[in-house]
Amino acid sequence: MADLDNPSVVARVGSLLRAVGAAEPAGASTTNLAKAAGIARPTAHRLLTSLSGEGLIDRDMKTGRWALGPELYLLGASAANRYDITGQARDILDGLARDTGESAFLSARRGDETVCVLSQEGSFPLRSHVLHEGIRFPLGVASAGLVILAHLPARDVDGFFSRTALESTWGEMHSESSIRRRIAATLQSGYAVNPGLLVEGSYGIGSAVFDRSGRPAWALSLTGVQTRFRPERLPTLGATLLDAAHLLSTRLRL
Repeated sequence: MADLDNPSVVARVGSLLRAVGAAEPAGASTTNLAKAAGIARPTAHRLLTSLSGEGLIDRDMKTGRWALGPELYLLGASAANRYDITGQARDILDGLARDTGESAFLSARRGDETVCVLSQEGSFPLRSHVLHEGIRFPLGVASAGLVILAHLPARDVDGFFSRTALESTWGEMHSESSIRRRIAATLQSGYAVNPGLLVEGSYGIGSAVFDRSGRPAWALSLTGVQTRFRPERLPTLGATLLDAAHLLSTRLRL
């Protein structure tokens, strides 16, 4: 019971569950999950085994990879009525992919991160493959996280930078000064652009979706190869995304 009362144990379990979710659907090894969660491998294995016993985690005995378990599905289904907006967003995402030819995504804010919750491939045969359902990025990284961060109140943006140092993990283009410049550009245009900062040649553009209280809680984004995101086309893609995000925000207020 002492371990369960320790907040650090809860934090480790949460980090492991998020790491497993980000590895879906292929799953991940104990070593990779421990690295992603920032904990020692023996501790990760012990916690994963305990979670498996509760049905929260599954393990493929042939490959040794861990994946999300059936109990998480049941818990998620119970919470869907409060948090899941994919039903309201699916036709909008389909329309974005159809009208632009690019892959379209819906991401949700979870604390200082975004998680991709819905995707629709476009018709253009070349894709960036940076985003997929379940992947997480810190705010300020990728177009979805940047546009959400940009539309937060200034005190929240300052708070984010006070507890986050993205440059050490994501490179010098993710220093606070660099991100603040991109925030300013995002607020001017209304949409965020990621010009190949995660993977060279892979571009993204995002627009914020607001909850009933007017806070940026989700983002719609389009991703593709650099040749499809030339400067002369960005305003058209941006306007299309802003219209789609406005439509979804309006639906969520009804």
